[in-house]
Amino acid sequence: MKAILFFPLLLMASFGFSQTTVNGKVVDQNEQPVPGANIVIDGKAIGTTTDFDGNFILETSEVPPFQLNITSIGYTEGKEEVTETGVTLTIVLNETQTFLDEVVISASRTPERIFESPVSVERFGLKEIKTTSSESFYSGLQNLKGVDVNTNSLTFQSINTRGFATFANNRFMQLVDGMDNSAPGLNFVLGNLVGMSELEVKSVEILPGASSALYGAGAFNGILFMTSKDPWNYQGISTYLKGGATSQDAAGTNGYYDFGIRAAHAFSDKFAAKVNFSILRGEDWHANNDIDLLNPGRTRIDPAYDGLNIYGDEVSTTLDFDDLAVPDLPDGTTQALPSGTIGSALVSRTGYDEADLLDYGAESVKFDGALHFRPFADDFEIVYQARVGRGNTIYQGANRYSIQDFIMQQHKLEIRNDNFFLRGYLTAENSGNSYDTRFAAINVNRRWKRDAPNPDDASEPSWFGDYARTFIGAKLGVVTPANPTGIQLDDATAHAAARQAADSGRLIPGTPAFENALTNVITDGNLTTGAKFIDNTKVRHVDANYNFSHLTQDFAEIQVGGSFREYVLNSTGTIFTDVDKPIVYGEYGAYAQLQKKFFEERLKFTGSVRYDKNEFFDGFLSPRGSLVYTLGEKKNHNIRGSIQQGFRNPTTQDLFIGLNAGRAILVGSAPNNPDRYTSSPILLSTKGRVLTGQSSVILTGRDAYENAYSQSSVEAKNPTTVNTPFVKPEEITAYEVGYRAQLGKVAIDLSGYYNAYKNFISNTTVVVPLYGEAGDGGLSLLALKNGDFQAFQTYTNSLADINSYGATIGIDAKILGNFDIGGSYTFSELDFNQAAFPDFRTSFNTPKHKFKASFGNTDLFKNFGFNINYRWSDTYLWQATFADGDIPAYGVLDAQINYSVPSIKSVFKLGGSNLTGHEYFSAVGTGNIGSLYYLSWAINP
Repeated sequence: MKAILFFPLLLMASFGFSQTTVNGKVVDQNEQPVPGANIVIDGKAIGTTTDFDGNFILETSEVPPFQLNITSIGYTEGKEEVTETGVTLTIVLNETQTFLDEVVISASRTPERIFESPVSVERFGLKEIKTTSSESFYSGLQNLKGVDVNTNSLTFQSINTRGFATFANNRFMQLVDGMDNSAPGLNFVLGNLVGMSELEVKSVEILPGASSALYGAGAFNGILFMTSKDPWNYQGISTYLKGGATSQDAAGTNGYYDFGIRAAHAFSDKFAAKVNFSILRGEDWHANNDIDLLNPGRTRIDPAYDGLNIYGDEVSTTLDFDDLAVPDLPDGTTQALPSGTIGSALVSRTGYDEADLLDYGAESVKFDGALHFRPFADDFEIVYQARVGRGNTIYQGANRYSIQDFIMQQHKLEIRNDNFFLRGYLTAENSGNSYDTRFAAINVNRRWKRDAPNPDDASEPSWFGDYARTFIGAKLGVVTPANPTGIQLDDATAHAAARQAADSGRLIPGTPAFENALTNVITDGNLTTGAKFIDNTKVRHVDANYNFSHLTQDFAEIQVGGSFREYVLNSTGTIFTDVDKPIVYGEYGAYAQLQKKFFEERLKFTGSVRYDKNEFFDGFLSPRGSLVYTLGEKKNHNIRGSIQQGFRNPTTQDLFIGLNAGRAILVGSAPNNPDRYTSSPILLSTKGRVLTGQSSVILTGRDAYENAYSQSSVEAKNPTTVNTPFVKPEEITAYEVGYRAQLGKVAIDLSGYYNAYKNFISNTTVVVPLYGEAGDGGLSLLALKNGDFQAFQTYTNSLADINSYGATIGIDAKILGNFDIGGSYTFSELDFNQAAFPDFRTSFNTPKHKFKASFGNTDLFKNFGFNINYRWSDTYLWQATFADGDIPAYGVLDAQINYSVPSIKSVFKLGGSNLTGHEYFSAVGTGNIGSLYYLSWAINP
């Protein structure tokens, strides 16, 4: 509706009365036009921007004389005096020598050159967006040094720096125009699925490493800042259309398109507005790995087979065939056989391929709009902004989730000027028709035939009952439909006959019966019978900052700020333990920073400290101190060093999750959460029923934390009890040193870091006996022996000493006149004694060695440019709740050529990602990443 109302406004005449008109053109030192340059009246928030040909018209009520400030990314700042109305100006901007001249804000919350930044920072600006060889600017971020991008699906990429990455990457923060872009219930960023349109992005900054001192608990591993174009300086209508194809062995060749449009207009020097819309559709990467990770030699003919991308076969049980030889056998057997007659076996149900359970159509639809009001026609501004995104994608967490019609919206009201801002925003998500593919398979199977025999109705068919009955008959030589000859079968043949008999009448993918059952399951939010997850969680956030530099600049630059956040968890019990009502809790923080220069401004000190308090934990101080010293007669070398303490609060899921994920039940450890969770009835084995006189039991989350054995000890057949402490904030002490140099047209950026962690937040898997007390030496051990136990995943802190360290070097240069060439190498290492803590998984998930290179020219000849990117990753271990395994080394080549047609204000680009066609993957369980080819047409980009 906002878009519908806004478009007519774009057609209205400006209602401001202009007294002065300035015409002009902005060119570079080679007399080539500079599109998108900002022209602003000095000391005023009044300005315009150049068009595709570098031309501009500035209409203002200001009366000459006044000065214009002209800026554009990649160029030095220009200034021009206007002494009369109606003048026509030609303004020349000189290209900056290196990327170190570019200005960033994130490192210190104040503008400064990358060269002067006290910490490492990466920047992706308008030039990089235009020349990226990737299909999107967001995908192009993976070519920045020190940046890791794990591809979850076509529309969901997870960015991280300095290790400990998962797709639920809650150690890394993403801010879009100052708003945390994390989905509040999922508690992590879904890439750019519901983020920002390519036409709207002004710049992207990535701050690697801990930044808690300025940005709070979420800024633990790094932050990505996306800043949009404002409607004052970036006016007009622009659009793009990309079309192409994806290619993958598992999926074949499929169409891909991406369309976006932006409209912005300043109606006067007091009011401006903008809207954006974009839509992307394509075929997601199919996941079809059928390996059994726990037992790689197993195939589908093995009774306990559990395929990686096959779901439903996680439901398994140990069948004691001697004990199950019951009176209804055709030969009249009336009692259990002596132990060892037939034996026992672990048997799993027959599962379904992932492709049978979800639609691989990927989609991202984004809309945003903003109203900007400057009541005094100066830098004081009031902004209302709304962002709404809807998407279909695949998320891999504990299971593989089909994210369908997921919606996230953000609404922000901000008051600001050059010295302060006060903003409040609301983030709300709606999970739409999303569901868990593993539980979809499990419950489709159960809708057709229950797992175990019904203790109250022995005549009701059950899958394991049918399997056991057929297997026993086959081994005893009993004449049955599965063994009409009545001969005694070998184990493999007997198991095959038993599975065939148990699967008789099974729902077949593609049939109406299967599709009807699947539809019923994925629309049912009860995971005992369905697969849908429901999430309408919200976050309310307020933050403010005041920069006193205009008052204290003779002494130092000083700024202060603070924030408050309230979570409202609302999953109706499908994710969190909020069955009865939403869970509400909050946190707040405040910070201060001082910057001062010494020794003829060669030494810059930055000191900051932040205090944060979550209602469940004690308050925490995050101090940071840094020094930057500039060397050389031309001040073209500097060295820097910083030390910071930071922390990370447990996430909403660490605290309040209560979810049966199939292989384990996940229970968070907020002070009252273990008591809030109660399981569905868990059926006991036959022996368990005899021992206890019960057919099922109900467990609580408290059992997981106080009545359990460690999983590793049970697997080692030496059960050891474990009491798991509740989770508390994770802490880090981060050290960084670096060196930067500007050597003519060569820029060097070198950094090294060492991170020491304390109270590292971790998951441990424990085993709860269904009867007896852990450590009783008797009944609970019988429960383990009989298979009567339940696995839980708990949330706690590791006692281990965990450290990580690494280094990055990047070199960028201009050669042979106007060619851009660059390369970077990143080293990352984990320091952790796994043998001393066998139950702890760090999920470091980062290659030890990475190399990246780029080569291009924005103006190889008139209106023609190109860019080539190559990146190589070493092999590494991937650990996550879905699956663990090794990621093979891989190399990826991306390239693009572009041609500008100024007469129609257009840029055409032809490019592709992974041009060599060698498929790879960055996490175990995802689809292999194939190639993507595209042709794009951008008008007035």
